Amino acid sequence: MRRLRTRLVGALLSVLALTLTTTACGGSSEAAAPSPTTASTATADRVEPLGTTPRPRLPVTVRSADGRKLTVEQAERVVPLSGSLSEIVFTLGLGDRVVARDVTATFAQAASLPVVTRGHDVSAESVLSLRPDLVIAETTSGPEEAMDQIRAAGVPVLVVEGATGLDDVGPRIEAVAEALGVPSAGEELTRRTERRIAEAAGSVPGNGEKPRVAFLYLRGSASVYLIGGRSSGATSLIEAAGALDAGAESGLEKDFTAITSEAVVKAAPDALLVMSKGLESVGGVDGLVKIPGIAQTPAGMDRRIVSVQDGVLLNYGPRTDQVLASVVEQLYAGGGVR
Repeated sequence: MRRLRTRLVGALLSVLALTLTTTACGGSSEAAAPSPTTASTATADRVEPLGTTPRPRLPVTVRSADGRKLTVEQAERVVPLSGSLSEIVFTLGLGDRVVARDVTATFAQAASLPVVTRGHDVSAESVLSLRPDLVIAETTSGPEEAMDQIRAAGVPVLVVEGATGLDDVGPRIEAVAEALGVPSAGEELTRRTERRIAEAAGSVPGNGEKPRVAFLYLRGSASVYLIGGRSSGATSLIEAAGALDAGAESGLEKDFTAITSEAVVKAAPDALLVMSKGLESVGGVDGLVKIPGIAQTPAGMDRRIVSVQDGVLLNYGPRTDQVLASVVEQLYAGGGVR
């Protein structure tokens, strides 16, 4: 999915909108040595709906994250304005009501839907052309003029707090479920997701020193090379994987800082957390280690990089358990990209 993100999603989606859209993590010099083969285990690009399709009970009146009180009369034509929100609606079992998607909704079940918004570039005209009866937005969705235009057309707009960490998973799911008139399904999905996240976290080996993992945001086509700090949104995931956020530990307080030799060497990561498309955009591991400073880090010298799909890494939603499990497996079992 501030939740891992108000600022994180802002930074990521803005760049995603400029490039092709669509998370990952690397191995540790302190962990078991990775095999010499290349093996990136990404999460399956599908969502897993609840076993029973819920029946919405509407109308409902809910409190939106923007402070507005919102009455949802019906939810037959829903437009979520981010991939994370789309993922929640589909996983609740109500994907057949979604009539459009954001460019960051990359999972298979949403593939055939028209793209009407690109991160922060919401097109009010495109959204309204599909006659939605409910729009679900992030606190970072915009521009504000477009959001006002949608509201002025009489369409209810539910704003959900952005994700910044694992603690945001349940509240986001439940906020969406409540507005859709399926609160019980929201509670069930929250329980399932939190249980699976706990199981993934429980698979972290309990021996050895914690590896230092740096989250890098890369878009070679736009010459964007950033290292995440304490506010990047990745810290929660890294810590759940039994590691330390190298950027935050080195004193980087902002969400993202331009990669310099000094910054990355000071962070001294044992492993690098990257997005798969970002890694591709810099020419794979061979291109990544050519970025100033990377080759001088333990991660660069050992080429310990693991990649997971862009569309799920920082969603903090129903598939976060898969992301965490992939990160843990690649950090400690050596399944990373070499």
